[in-house]
Amino acid sequence: MKLPIYALLTLLVSIHGDRIDDKLKYLKQKPPSIVPEIFAPNIISKDDEYEFGSVFNKDATEFFYGVVINGKEEIRYSKLVGENWSKPEVLLTHKKYGYNDPFLSPDENRLYFISKRALDGQGDPKDYDIWYVERLNNGWSEPINAGPSINSNNDEYYISFTNNGTMYFSSNKVGSNFDIYASKYVNGEFQKPVPLSDSINTLAYEADVFIAPDESYIIFCGTRQDGLGRGDLYISFKNTNGTWTKSVNMGKRINTKNHELCPFVSKDGKYLFYTSNKDLYWVDAKILEDYKRSK
Repeated sequence: MKLPIYALLTLLVSIHGDRIDDKLKYLKQKPPSIVPEIFAPNIISKDDEYEFGSVFNKDATEFFYGVVINGKEEIRYSKLVGENWSKPEVLLTHKKYGYNDPFLSPDENRLYFISKRALDGQGDPKDYDIWYVERLNNGWSEPINAGPSINSNNDEYYISFTNNGTMYFSSNKVGSNFDIYASKYVNGEFQKPVPLSDSINTLAYEADVFIAPDESYIIFCGTRQDGLGRGDLYISFKNTNGTWTKSVNMGKRINTKNHELCPFVSKDGKYLFYTSNKDLYWVDAKILEDYKRSK
């Protein structure tokens, strides 16, 4: 049976209406090559600010990022509206507390972040905890602490998630340096965090962890003797038996004499984002295959 032309057009719109032109995604920036480039200069990456953690939603139509300006930490937000991106606006700020390192939950209904916010939202700043806000019909909820299963009396930093909701983060709750932990999400509750093996954690500093959603690889910031600067990005891959390969420095293709931190790979697997020399950078994620081949 042939459909009338108007019915056919309606059907095509229903099938393809939600498809977003790739040229509109990622703030309409020209995609990078395998050589890192500053992301959205003078729009996101600015000379008078320090850009930290960042995350896009799975459709690359919403962007959240942390900024430190004049010593104040805040989280900003921009979204695709029609064919244009909104001017970045402050999403989370407070006169007493800082907010930084945003990351979306797997269902994207929660935005996680770190803050020294007091539990009652009124007291003096404390150690860094992991918090989140929930997406509402008209905005976002008030900040909610991730709870004692995750947070300790010391600092918890940075957050990323696997597809099944396991949270990876770093903490200095044992000893003086930061290590990386994983906490499974079971029946709506985070379980007791487990430190990663010595393929990842050492007596040095390991933090700012990004876990691949399928848990196939992990990228994090480390401060080690083989480092090129104040902090470098390291990578490790999951073996078939569930163990991790010994983490390796990502080298001069990524790391410099400055501080590289806050890695994030877009949900489509196309781009690696990270902070370097106080700006956000991005690079074609195809370079990760080179590290995998050399493991």
